[in-house]
Formats: sequence, structure tokens, C-alpha cells
Amino acid sequence: MESHIHSMANLFSQLGLPAEPADIERFISASRPIGGGLTVECAPFWSEAQRVFLKEQIILDADWAGVIDELNSRLSK
Repeated sequence: MESHIHSMANLFSQLGLPAEPADIERFISASRPIGGGLTVECAPFWSEAQRVFLKEQIILDADWAGVIDELNSRLSK
């Protein structure tokens, strides 16, 4: 099985969010820091469907996990 590298734009599209670079930066700036020891999938701004997707991808260490980790890092700063 071939693994895929997903971009931040791909992740935002998958989550149903605007995926242009400026939109992504605006979202991250407005949403950080998630703080309180929360991980990205536990942040309060996700819908239930988004939260489930993020959590499942992390648990499965799926192709999306790398870019989700990157988003977690950027939201934690």
C-alpha cells in the first residue's frame, strides 16, 4: 500500500474549511493557542464530525496524521 503526504490545504478541505493559505493562517491565528494541555482533536472549535475525523486519523496513524500533528503544533504555540 502506498502512503500519501497530505498538505495543510488538503486537511482544511477535508474538514470542510476554507483552504487557501490566507484562510488557513487566519484560522490558526484566531484559534491559537488551544492551551490547557488540549490536543488538536479536543479543541472546542471543531464540529463533532471534524473531531471524530481528527481523532480517528491520529489513533490509526493514518496518512493524515503528519499534517494533523503539524496543525496541533501550530495551534499550540
